[in-house]
Amino acid sequence: MRISNAIPDHFTFTATLSACAAASSLQCGATVHGLVTVLGYQSYLPVNNALVDMYGKCLDPCSANGVFEEMRLRNEVTWCSLLFAYTKSGLFDAAREVFCVMPRRVEIAWNVMIVGYARNGEVQLCLGLLREMKESLCRPDQWTFSAVMSACAETLEFWCGCMLHAVIIKSGWSSSVEVKNSVLSFYAELGCLVDAVKVFESSNMLTQVSWNAMIDAYMKLGNSHGALRVFQLSPEQNIVSWTSMISGYARNGHGEEAAVFFVEMMRTGLEPDDFSFAAVLHACSNLALLGCGEMFHACIIHYGFHAHVFIGNGLVNMYAKCGDLKGSIRAFHEILHKDLVSWNAMLFAFGLHGKAIESLQVFEQMVVTGFKPDNVTFIGLLMACSHSGLIGESRALFESMQTIYGLSPEKDHVACMVDMLGRGGYLAEAKKLADKYCSVYSANTSSCEALLGACSVHGDLEFGKHFGESLKITEPHNETSYVLLSNLYCASGQWKEAEMVRKRMADQRVKKMPGCSWIEVRNEVLCFVAGKNSNPFMDKVYNTLQYINFEIRNPYFVDVNG
Repeated sequence: MRISNAIPDHFTFTATLSACAAASSLQCGATVHGLVTVLGYQSYLPVNNALVDMYGKCLDPCSANGVFEEMRLRNEVTWCSLLFAYTKSGLFDAAREVFCVMPRRVEIAWNVMIVGYARNGEVQLCLGLLREMKESLCRPDQWTFSAVMSACAETLEFWCGCMLHAVIIKSGWSSSVEVKNSVLSFYAELGCLVDAVKVFESSNMLTQVSWNAMIDAYMKLGNSHGALRVFQLSPEQNIVSWTSMISGYARNGHGEEAAVFFVEMMRTGLEPDDFSFAAVLHACSNLALLGCGEMFHACIIHYGFHAHVFIGNGLVNMYAKCGDLKGSIRAFHEILHKDLVSWNAMLFAFGLHGKAIESLQVFEQMVVTGFKPDNVTFIGLLMACSHSGLIGESRALFESMQTIYGLSPEKDHVACMVDMLGRGGYLAEAKKLADKYCSVYSANTSSCEALLGACSVHGDLEFGKHFGESLKITEPHNETSYVLLSNLYCASGQWKEAEMVRKRMADQRVKKMPGCSWIEVRNEVLCFVAGKNSNPFMDKVYNTLQYINFEIRNPYFVDVNG
């Protein structure tokens, strides 16, 4: 249009600015703003409203406010656009000031504030605004209730969500598709399957969101079969449906099914997105399937998702857990814009492979780069130092997280320290540390387990009996305390006491989880469970093991018949 020397009018500018806002193209929007000024359209109300809206959606609230201040004529759209600009950028104090001085607070203005707070997880502020909205005689609509219900789901506020559900029913909005889906998603997110099913079955109009919420509800309770049944019954399966199944399988320990489901999704012609890739990488990490992980990495590059930071973080984690530390390092260096999760993933990768020194070096680089460590960072560092026996470094890190970084130790940090001190033979110091934080945390099971394990290693029967009895009181159905205490009695030659512990374990109907290992052979995962000979190749495995054992014991034996 410009090339043909046609002169744009205010309709042209409003349409173009809306396109810039939809594409979040601040540079194009600012260029159009320049043309608006040059051609003298800055006095047109629709054009100015479009400018405020564009700057708000492009996360430039200062420029939005600049246009707003220069406007001689404003209407409700103007005020709501500026309000949206502040809430979208997270500037809620400024948004509240604008909201308070609005000439007339229309329903949209209330919704903008409530949705903004909901997106930020501020449930109580959402409920407070909802109360004020009703008192001002403005009627909440489906978008109001959907936003607040979503906030309750995000923050897992069960009672607030239930009360809001009652308000929704009373106000007559329970039949709205948007509201019903938000209520369904709320119960699904909190794992309330019975309530979710009631809402689902009472709905006259089921959308894809409804079906996906039910899949998520079943998966959250570990009911993979129920989720699969809902998936198969749904009229259509979109990318969210497939991703919910893949992530659910991965989360419930069915990594192989997650990988198979991902491949099936691609066979349908549906293109994976960043969330589905993240889910399948998680599955590969849990099963240590390096071959599959490399295949999915190639797909990630093919579809252009390798630039996404959380995909890069998933690759760092996947390669580390699959035993390929070099691949993990390479994936880390390929992340262009690293975040705190990237650094933490690399810390854990080195720690997982017993490279505590390298883990500490990554920590130093992270701090120099300007990232502030969080609680997860110190868990990774303490685990790395613990496995490498770096007691002095662990003490210094545990102290610095409080004095330098202002982080309060959590149960996992204390458990790491107690485990390291106990295995290092500092049982008295480990017990003192555990006792110190026992009053802070109501349940110190991890610390007691670590101390009991240390007593078993060092043969300290008196300490071990104390911690074993404590564990049996706090968690009577936890197998660890019984097994460790029984092993401690056996190591001390007290066979009768060990038998009594085993009998008490049987009386409580506590069963020891059998050990399990697996190996990937020719793109198939073969699983081996202790005490079970269900694998069809067990005879060959036993024969091979006997042969290897004979070779080790008789290195100079020559088979003349061979």
